[in-house]
Amino acid sequence: MTHMLKNFKEIKTIYPQEPDLDLMIKTNPGVPFDEQCVDFLNELSVQLYKDPRTKAYPDVATFAFFCRKANILQLKSNYSHGGQRIGRGLIFHVAPSNVPLNFAYSLLCGLLSGNSNIVRVPSKEFVQVGIICEALHKIREKEESRGFSSRILLVRYDHQTNATDYFSSLCDVRIIWGGDNTIETIRKSKIPPRSFDVTFADRYSFCIINADEYIKEPTPDKIAQSFYNDTYLFDQNACTAPHLVIWLGSSSDVEKAKNIFWHELHKIVKEKYHVQPVIAVDKLSSFYGQSLRSPGIKKIPSQDNLLWRVELKKLPDNIDEFRCSSGYFSEYHACSLSEIAPIINRKFQTITYWGLNKKELSEFMEKSKPFGIDRIVPIGRSMEFSLVWDGFDLIRVLSRAYEIR
Repeated sequence: MTHMLKNFKEIKTIYPQEPDLDLMIKTNPGVPFDEQCVDFLNELSVQLYKDPRTKAYPDVATFAFFCRKANILQLKSNYSHGGQRIGRGLIFHVAPSNVPLNFAYSLLCGLLSGNSNIVRVPSKEFVQVGIICEALHKIREKEESRGFSSRILLVRYDHQTNATDYFSSLCDVRIIWGGDNTIETIRKSKIPPRSFDVTFADRYSFCIINADEYIKEPTPDKIAQSFYNDTYLFDQNACTAPHLVIWLGSSSDVEKAKNIFWHELHKIVKEKYHVQPVIAVDKLSSFYGQSLRSPGIKKIPSQDNLLWRVELKKLPDNIDEFRCSSGYFSEYHACSLSEIAPIINRKFQTITYWGLNKKELSEFMEKSKPFGIDRIVPIGRSMEFSLVWDGFDLIRVLSRAYEIR
């Protein structure tokens, strides 16, 4: 069977310039953390650091740092007792349209687990995507890298094509990043009988701040800056971005902490963030909708549309349905962590926190055993990628175990 990409005029090949899909499909899988893969990713890191544009894009710089050989070998050490494993074959990745470098991390997981990879990059032409692709082209020019780089095919096409059917029919695993509707649509494209999907759907995240500790903090602006990075950098659209802020502590400390925190955040947003006019309408509409379904809420007065705060009298069990982008936050004063547990459903992904210790958080998870929550990280680190994501250990999921008796 010959696989001809040129038959699909709607598919734009981003990398490489002259792909050989037949060779990719015939390439045997490798073992996780293969030495050639580690060297390839390290070279990608080197090329990205050489690009002067990397400094202007923190997400590219973070990715370059992640790809360093020292970091990859540290990650490998976590799998030293993983048994005998080999890649599954060909992974088809469908990246989300709103996070520029998600495609790159997804590709990295496919490579590290020993697979060849077809990646549909965002249809929007982000500068960050171009930076990564240019670095890959430079690596491919080196003869010693040509063999390994044949494990990568980056494509771009719109939603109205049969390309998804085609790539789905070839893959051993299909990774879908996107909203629930996107996943439902892509699942209509059949995959081979032994293949399976790994899906990363709509998720909801929130933040917990211990007010008793926060009011003692000598640099509250730094915490606000970290919160800004978690939320406004991607217009609060990332699944990891908090939409709800839970305050813990005495009533008096909570009020003090709120005044300081939101004041510091507003200063940062006013300096760095430009809100689109239509967002003002979206926020108002979201508030009206939330008011109808969650009586007793209160909008805290604000001087502009950069930051909306919605105060809750109680935590509704459908709080994950009330969200908006670009600085719209519900907030609630909880008596304890245990008060939060009943509302956590399967939609919940990340908790960011400040002023709590790991023991408290561990006890909360062990005691409440919530259906949701896969990640608990300090404020400012919600976007940090991990090989364990949404509860999936991606190295193990994307490779297969074999036994010899």
